[in-house]
Amino acid sequence: MYRRGSRRRLPRKAIEEITDYKKVTVKEHEKRVPVRQKLPESLPRVEEHIYPDGYKGHEDEWVLFDDTETSEHLEFNPAELYVRVTIRHKGMRKDTKEILTAPVQNEPIAKSYASASLLTDLMVGKYVDHLPFYRQVQMYKRLGVSIPPSTIESWFHDVADLMRPAYYRLRELVLATDYVQSDETTVPVINNEKHQTVKGYLWLVRSVVNNLIFFSYNEGSRGQKVVIQLFKDYQGAIQTDGYAGYNILEKFKGITTLCCWAHARRYFDRALTHDKARAEHALAQIGMLYDVERMADDQNMDTIQRMELRKRLAYPIIRAFEKWCICEQNNVLPKSPIGKAIGYFLNYSRQLVRYTMDGRYLPDNNLIENSVRPVALGRKNYLFCGNHEAAEDAAVIYSLMGCCKAVGVDFKEWMNYFLNHVHEYDNDYSKDLAELLPHSLKERAII
Repeated sequence: MYRRGSRRRLPRKAIEEITDYKKVTVKEHEKRVPVRQKLPESLPRVEEHIYPDGYKGHEDEWVLFDDTETSEHLEFNPAELYVRVTIRHKGMRKDTKEILTAPVQNEPIAKSYASASLLTDLMVGKYVDHLPFYRQVQMYKRLGVSIPPSTIESWFHDVADLMRPAYYRLRELVLATDYVQSDETTVPVINNEKHQTVKGYLWLVRSVVNNLIFFSYNEGSRGQKVVIQLFKDYQGAIQTDGYAGYNILEKFKGITTLCCWAHARRYFDRALTHDKARAEHALAQIGMLYDVERMADDQNMDTIQRMELRKRLAYPIIRAFEKWCICEQNNVLPKSPIGKAIGYFLNYSRQLVRYTMDGRYLPDNNLIENSVRPVALGRKNYLFCGNHEAAEDAAVIYSLMGCCKAVGVDFKEWMNYFLNHVHEYDNDYSKDLAELLPHSLKERAII
């Protein structure tokens, strides 16, 4: 136990150390001069030679110098569609008189003319590039093929069905780790009974340990029942934004709940125009917590060293900030912006301080919020999902696309490989579907 005087000195010493470190590490700002970027060396080059006027046809009258002037311009060849015709030959073995026909090749969707490459282009177009299917229909028309929207919609559900077993395996891998982050975002869904769109919710769970993510759609609910269903068998730390639906997790044995400092900071940001002095003081305290993280990053600290640094510097600052909030709470209106900010912090102070317990824990949920952005962009472009089934299928595809992004795998390369090989796992139960996930294919240098 620290004596009272010692406790008072701890925050002051922590603030002094952080301030001194910032003074030492401040780097002079270098003015950047715009420079024209070189085009990637990996792109193929097609040379175009241009000669002086009068050279062509009279080459023998000229002497060309070796010295030339070269410039580069980026050209674009539009996509093209073509028909792959598969011809299966039949033959007879001379020795056995056995007649054989070349085997039928597995296509992603049985009895469909859609190839893996076409399905890949459609799904990546919608769930990565946020192009609604009807716009892609128009693009294909310009290339000479008219595909009915109902056909594409059917392919979408078929692709989701192909991915679903791998999706459930992905969920198992995420929930088998001991540190995840969770968030939820809205997705408009058409309610056929009410003939209008209703607000549904996609839940996102991300493993910070292995950088895998999945989306979950439970009939659009944001209720506590979804939290219980998602994490009923989970053991480890769960970091959230403080949504009340997660409060039930405090009662689960083996679960440690963490909250997000970025959310706490936003409340004080909003209070700047209402109570500048208090809001600025709070933001300064929170800013020092992130200064501690930068100190750890600059010194390439491992998780143990980071934890010790947090205990020495961040923990006393948080406790001093908590005392300040308790004192100020009685001096502000509870429903004012600053009152809400202080109230939010005090409600979740226990969960906010817990990140100092483990060097692996992050101070905020920013990683998972970045993973939610594709859904938000899609929401603006294709507006709604047709029904609950479509939203569930979208969750499956978003999950696998999100894993591609998280581990830096090309979306189209992965999906094309997946669709061409997924049927190899249909009847061979010795194979693990995890082998088809983006991180696994990358680790094995297959893609």
